[in-house]
Amino acid sequence: MELADHPTIRVAACDLNGQMRGKRIPGAYALKLDAGAVRMPLSVLNVDIFGADIEGSPLVFDSGDADGVLYPTGRGPVPLPWLDAPQPLVPMAMHHEDGTPFEGDPRHALVGVLDRFGERGWQVIAATELEFTLVDDSGEALRHVRDPRSGRRLEAPGILSMAQMDAFDPFLTALYEACAAMGIPAQTATSEAGIGQFEVTLDHQDALRAADDTWLFKTLIKGLAHRHGFSASFMAKPFSNDAGNGMHLHFSVLDGDGRNVFDDGGAKGTDTLRAAVAGCLAALPASTLVFAPHANSYARLVPGSHAPISAAWAYENRTAALRIPGGPPAARRIEHRAAGGDINPYLSFATILGAAITGVEEGMEPPDPITGNAYEHDLPRMASDWEAAIDRFEGDPLLATFLPRELIANLVMTKRQELRLMRDIAPEAQWKTYLETV
Repeated sequence: MELADHPTIRVAACDLNGQMRGKRIPGAYALKLDAGAVRMPLSVLNVDIFGADIEGSPLVFDSGDADGVLYPTGRGPVPLPWLDAPQPLVPMAMHHEDGTPFEGDPRHALVGVLDRFGERGWQVIAATELEFTLVDDSGEALRHVRDPRSGRRLEAPGILSMAQMDAFDPFLTALYEACAAMGIPAQTATSEAGIGQFEVTLDHQDALRAADDTWLFKTLIKGLAHRHGFSASFMAKPFSNDAGNGMHLHFSVLDGDGRNVFDDGGAKGTDTLRAAVAGCLAALPASTLVFAPHANSYARLVPGSHAPISAAWAYENRTAALRIPGGPPAARRIEHRAAGGDINPYLSFATILGAAITGVEEGMEPPDPITGNAYEHDLPRMASDWEAAIDRFEGDPLLATFLPRELIANLVMTKRQELRLMRDIAPEAQWKTYLETV
């Protein structure tokens, strides 16, 4: 069926918290999307985690809450397999009336960073590993999910457990089928260290497409979980005494001849790889807000919790924030391990890759790679709390070289409003805010 033949379709852009903001429209609108037929207030990409306007935002109060124009991103329409009725989604990006990109749209920030690679004739290839936790949210307290076969609540982790994979086989099978239908290249799925926790790896591909697919994948997981009688959470720490959820970004860079600019034929990698590492390390402490954007995020950032807390890099060392995996030299890449599962994919990609290209352009040199346990080294730390992370992010000169000024200002306003509001919600009740929104 052609897109225009559907009774209704959906259009959505990504807000600063990674949520979809958009409309359900008649299928006939599909023929007019490229002409800017769909409009929304610019401020809708700058609402808080509760969906409310930001107090004092110039988008609302100085401009009369002006409309922007949505245009298709080029990702193309995708089915939404968790819905009962077919309603394809067309991913969109926000623009001003004159067609220029709206700087508060996080996808545009990533495009701007990738353009800097493109100016060198380079293409970024990226893949993500995403952890999520299946949960029971039917009561007043969040609880561990029940085994679909026995109905008994899970009580223990199942690290790489095939038995746990079998228990959730209908959900995982439907997940692979849905990914295929949506064009999302799902690869391995594993049972992880948390109770009811799984990780799915998305295959290496062009970085912009990888970010699009990561955004779509998070929505897919939540929708599909509901179809199977439970909920799915990307919260950084769904349960205080259990493993947290992370998102790891793997990336390499190809030159115009398709050669990996990180590959020196051996395990060490090129000077270009080390300069990219140096850029990422330099930006990491001030980038904490991007990788830990919510109140719950900071429960994950504690020593010894399998979540990096300092600006360390290493070869084949999972305690470091930046890991250089082994394997064939032609596949040499950087794995950035700092982000929680609750991130906005576009902001995370833009921050990591923006720091990397800045390191290359400025010829930065990293410190020596660490050996042993990164938690035992005295290194620059990520922000230890939400308020400090907001302050660092706002004033950092390095981040301002690759993230749009308007986006930085909007994110800071958003997070300060959320910080104030979340202080009135007990930590044990914050899951009600975050379960469906991150």
